[in-house]
This record gives sequence, C-alpha cells and structure tokens, in this order.
Amino acid sequence: MPTFPFRLILPIALFPAVVLLAACTAASPRPSKAEAEREVAAAERAFAQTMAQRDLAAFTRSLADEAIFFGDSGPLRGKAAVAEGWAPYFKGATAPFSWEPERVEVLESGTLALSTGPVRTPDGKIVGVFNSIWRREAPGTWRVVFDKGGEVCGAGKRGDGG
Repeated sequence: MPTFPFRLILPIALFPAVVLLAACTAASPRPSKAEAEREVAAAERAFAQTMAQRDLAAFTRSLADEAIFFGDSGPLRGKAAVAEGWAPYFKGATAPFSWEPERVEVLESGTLALSTGPVRTPDGKIVGVFNSIWRREAPGTWRVVFDKGGEVCGAGKRGDGG
C-alpha cells in the first residue's frame, strides 16, 4: 500500500493564504507622496464644499467613524457626535465660515496626512486656521480623524507668538 505524501499538505494548505495576501497587496498600491497630497487637498476642498452647499450628510461622510473634533466646549468624539455638534453650522442659507487647504503634508507611508489653511468669514476676512488630520481608509478614500481650529497667529496678541 502506497504511503500518503503528508509533506505536500502544508504547501497546499498555505497556497490560498499566499494568494489572498498577494491579492490584497496588489489591490491597494500606495500612491506617490505627490499623488497622496493631491488626493488629500481634493478631499479637503470637497469637505469644505459641504459647508458651502449646506450638506451635513456629505460632511458626515467625510468623517472617520472615530473622528475627534476639538472645540471650545471640549472634544467631540465619534462621527455621530461631530455631526451633531456641527449641525448648527449647517442651518441657514449662508455658511457662517469657509476654509481651504493651504498646505498638505503626507507621511511617507501614505496613510496619514495633515491639511491646514485659513478659515474665513462670509466676507472673506481670515479669522482662524484649521488643522485636519486625514487617514487613508482605502485607495483614493481619505477621512478626517482629527480636526482643530485656532486663532490666526498674532491676531490681537503681543506679536511674539504668545
């Protein structure tokens, strides 16, 4: 009676796992740093458009599930809390403020990015700066994980950064 070649079982059993791993790696190529920066800048502009278009649902879709937005009353934690906390800004026909990315930096890994720029009143006056941290959740899909606004440096201050 011939013996069963048990030494072949392990390679055969591992083959599907190797194929799956290779497929996952091939399906999600990392964009170049320049391409990732363009993606994040476009995502930030689209995010800002949600305010201009008074579209809270679209705003909410740009948020990571675990997003944290910092504000005067403390941090808003989670997509639902951020959407609820920002809902008053979406009331009325005119957006109370706007923003646009001025600078975007992406980690070499292509997984996290910082977007920062001015916050303006409806008449265009710069009244603050925003800082948003974006996470790449899928190829071409970036979502905000952290957001914190601040005053314009030196506005009403001593002029020494303090």
